[in-house]
Amino acid sequence: MYPADLKYSTDHEWISVTGKIGRVGITDYAQQQLGDVVYVELPDVGRSFKQGEQFGSIESVKAVSDLYCPVSGEVVELNTVLSESPESVNKQAHETWLIAIKLSDPDELSRLLDADTYSELVA
Repeated sequence: MYPADLKYSTDHEWISVTGKIGRVGITDYAQQQLGDVVYVELPDVGRSFKQGEQFGSIESVKAVSDLYCPVSGEVVELNTVLSESPESVNKQAHETWLIAIKLSDPDELSRLLDADTYSELVA
């Protein structure tokens, strides 16, 4: 259910890394808990975050939840589709990224969960 090529945080974010760039989204479990997503608040490009730091929020018909950065780095791109279609997160949680971040410490990836461990966490 959870793609093996992604790494997961205990805060229910995922990251897919190519080179030094990681794309960050929320897990299918997280979107199910939220319900219908109606708004996503993302940071400005150029902002830097530490691993575990809040970088934005996601609003659904049920609640507003904070988004946490799974790794430290600088935001280099935003998924602008989300401003018009925030519900994309519900339809394809593991394909719909929120931010792209240039990793400042790739070793932090080893602190994240693999798909099997994350599946056990949310079971």
